[in-house]
Amino acid sequence: MEEHFFQCPYCWEQISMLLDSSIKSQTYVEDCEVCCNPIELKVIFEENTLTELNINSIE
Repeated sequence: MEEHFFQCPYCWEQISMLLDSSIKSQTYVEDCEVCCNPIELKVIFEENTLTELNINSIE
């Protein structure tokens, strides 16, 4: 697991999430730890290195 920081697309606060680098491609929804709105994360790892992280609001 690796910790990554990014801005919430709703409240713009900097938050962190743990991402599992053992799974190459992931899409999931997590709630912002500040405003509790749902955030869709699309994550791609190549050789345990994060190559893509897309953060989207769900509206």
